[in-house]
Amino acid sequence: MITNQSISIPGVTASSIDGELLWGFWYPALRSDELRGRALVTSTRMDVPLVLGRDAAGKAFALRDVCPHRAFPLSAGSCDGQTVECTYHGWRFDAHTGQCREIPSITADSKLQCDRIFAGSFPCEERDGYVWVYLANPEGRALDRTTISPVPDLPKFSDDYRIAHLTADLNCNMDTGITGLMDPAHGPFVHQSWYWRSRRSIREKQKTFEPIPNGFRMSSHAPSANSGPYKLLRIYGEEVTTQIDFVLPNMRTEQIRCGKYWFTNRTTVTPIRRDACRLDFVAAWNLFRWFPVTPFLKFFGKRFIAQDQDVIERQQPGLKVQPRMMLIDDADRQARWYFQLKAAYLVSQQTGAPMAHPLDGPVTLKWRS
Repeated sequence: MITNQSISIPGVTASSIDGELLWGFWYPALRSDELRGRALVTSTRMDVPLVLGRDAAGKAFALRDVCPHRAFPLSAGSCDGQTVECTYHGWRFDAHTGQCREIPSITADSKLQCDRIFAGSFPCEERDGYVWVYLANPEGRALDRTTISPVPDLPKFSDDYRIAHLTADLNCNMDTGITGLMDPAHGPFVHQSWYWRSRRSIREKQKTFEPIPNGFRMSSHAPSANSGPYKLLRIYGEEVTTQIDFVLPNMRTEQIRCGKYWFTNRTTVTPIRRDACRLDFVAAWNLFRWFPVTPFLKFFGKRFIAQDQDVIERQQPGLKVQPRMMLIDDADRQARWYFQLKAAYLVSQQTGAPMAHPLDGPVTLKWRS
């Protein structure tokens, strides 16, 4: 009997689902339209309690939702457009840097230098309808903001386009959510439907992958013949291609091109806590302008995501007793690359050495789905 502790079948490896968090990346904290006026809004990402809002100019900010004085939630206070006030003792903190600006209880002859006191703060930018927060450490310690990477930007290939968003909660850790995101073999079983595919449509696939910084790419190719939605693009009479990227820590991006028409989408799986994640999906397009794409995308997208939520929910009891999953070639190779990329990134962060990429060149994989 083969156990999950001693897998020795050729072509099979075991991978531990540990849920280790990855620091030093941008994560979507919430939707931009959730920040209105001077209201403070809370969000938890990577086990970090956040309080977000807008300053007087409308620019978003993100602070750690913990007053450094008595650990009271800053979100219980208020924002005057420049500072956030803790309602416990009236301490005020700069909305963007977290620097303490005022301590009402100290007297004029006090030697306490309040400007040396900081609430945790995080770089914060808006893009594609999301408020992104750069999480370098859980405390929100100061860092050189000129050295951090640009905020992720969904590819767009014309100035005129439409955009739509979907979100869902996943009751699992980061690794479980991401391995499900990049799994090519579950579609005909979990997502079988008249508009997508069924078990009868299973056929052999062959795709070429190549390394990219912090990730890998399914090189541009013609979509699979059993993928129903792509067939609609035939009305344009142009060649249809799709390219799919996965980039650490949590991002899958697809670009579909058909002449001057295009459809792009990005899915992120962001840890809320170690045992819970938020899935954010955003799509932009300039095709089918005569058709109400948005309501259809949201209707079918919610059904699609709900099917994945159900699988993850049913999977959790098993993962508690068998945290090491079998990963087979070639269908699970992308999941293996993810774990290898993640391990390489963590080693690089600890040692300061360049990150070792698991791919050293193009690789062709074959599977049936």
